[in-house]
Amino acid sequence: MSIPAHARSNFQTMLRAAGDGNLALMGCLDAVTGRPRYVICAVGRDEDDYVFTPFGHLADGNPYDAYLPPDPDDPEGFVQSETGEAP
Repeated sequence: MSIPAHARSNFQTMLRAAGDGNLALMGCLDAVTGRPRYVICAVGRDEDDYVFTPFGHLADGNPYDAYLPPDPDDPEGFVQSETGEAP
């Protein structure tokens, strides 16, 4: 699976922020469910104010249960869950 340019760019921005010590973990509420989320953010400045740019959130529970990795035998496919279906 090809990773889109915007995702690669955001990842590079996140790496730079981490390298500069400008990465934060912020407690937020999910806009749809209202549940707590722990969001990875780059921290910037706008004059005297801090600006937090969210990149994503940490997986709830076991992250190995939350994602299906690419299939090593099929570059366009993903490993299937035990039920044989993608979630």
